[in-house]
Amino acid sequence: MTKEPTALDLPMVDPLPDETRKYFDICQDKLGMVPNVLQAYAFDIDKLNAFTGMYNDLMLADSGLSKLEREMIAVVVSSINKCFYCLTAHGAAVRALSGNPQLGEMLVMNWRVADLDARQTAMLAFAEKVTVESAKVTEADRDALRGVGFSDRDIFDIASVTGFFNMSNRVASAVDMRPNEDYHSQAR
Repeated sequence: MTKEPTALDLPMVDPLPDETRKYFDICQDKLGMVPNVLQAYAFDIDKLNAFTGMYNDLMLADSGLSKLEREMIAVVVSSINKCFYCLTAHGAAVRALSGNPQLGEMLVMNWRVADLDARQTAMLAFAEKVTVESAKVTEADRDALRGVGFSDRDIFDIASVTGFFNMSNRVASAVDMRPNEDYHSQAR
C-alpha cells in the first residue's frame, strides 16, 4: 500500500495538466521518483507552480552559492526546525553532492561537528541566526559573510534559501509530510 504524502485528504488533481505531468516525468527520470512534496502540493496546481517556481529559482538558478551550499543551508535550517521530510530529502542531497555520507549526517545532527571551511561556517551560522532570531541579525552578521568572500547578492541568496526552508519546514511538519522511502538509502 502506498502511503499518502501528507496526513491530509487532498488528492492530486486528476488528470494532471500536461505541463505538470511532464515535470513529474522529468523528476521520475532524473530522481527515480516524484518527490512527495510535489505530490502534496498537486491538489492545487497554482500552489504547486508557486512552490516549484520559488524552489527552482532558489536552489537551481545561477547563484554565487553552489548547489551543495544551498543544500547545506536546507539541512541546517531543517535540523533546527526538526523537519523530518526536509532532513531526509535534503540530507540525501548533501550526501550525493558532497560524496560524503558523514557530512550529511553531521549537518542533520549538529552542523558544528562537521569539518567545514570558514566560508561554510559563516554561512551556516548566519542561516542558524536567521532561523532562530532573525530580528537580531545586524550589519556585523552580514559583514562576517562579506569577510569570507560572500557578495551582497550571495547574502541575499543565503537569506532567501534560509527563509524558504523555514516556511517549507513549517508546512511540512504541520501537514505531516512524509518523505519518499527512497531518500533513506540514497548516497550511503
